[in-house]
Amino acid sequence: MDQNPVFLITMLISLLLFSAPILLAVADALLPSALLSAALSPSSLNLQTFSSHLSNYDFRYSLIDIPLVSIIRSAIILCVYSFCDGPRLSRGPYLAIATVCSAASLVFVSLKASYLLMMSSYSSHSKGGYVRAMEAALFVSSLGLAIGHVVVAYRTSCRERRKLLVYKIDIEAFHPKEIGSLMPNEVEELHMP
Repeated sequence: MDQNPVFLITMLISLLLFSAPILLAVADALLPSALLSAALSPSSLNLQTFSSHLSNYDFRYSLIDIPLVSIIRSAIILCVYSFCDGPRLSRGPYLAIATVCSAASLVFVSLKASYLLMMSSYSSHSKGGYVRAMEAALFVSSLGLAIGHVVVAYRTSCRERRKLLVYKIDIEAFHPKEIGSLMPNEVEELHMP
């Protein structure tokens, strides 16, 4: 049983590219939460500390909203993706919703990051280097995943448009009598790329 590793690697890459919207949504839901849990290292993020952070939420100090924004963004985008089929994936709702959700979350996370950076520079008490690194990783991952959603949505839209162009009209599938019944401009459209 001699398997070609290039073939297997190619198939794996193809599978990952095909399922990129789902994988990105899962990563977007899990990665910021894991980074927040690492930033809160002594008190890990469990249901009790999560509810405590939500009840004591303050935009100026709390980071709990970053994973929540990521989870909401990925849930909305994943729902739209699952409701769209080929033609709707190619035309717009998925790409539009992914772009709007990502842009809104980019604005929110950018404002929050700049505010926290400004406040930490004026603050007399400094956080440890590890906590600051985890906070920075949290912001960067949320920003990167938001941009990733737009890129993946655009690539998915392009892929679906190519599929529609390929399957739109297969000229060889026409019977010669059917081609003869077409108007001259329709025959020219069949040959156009």
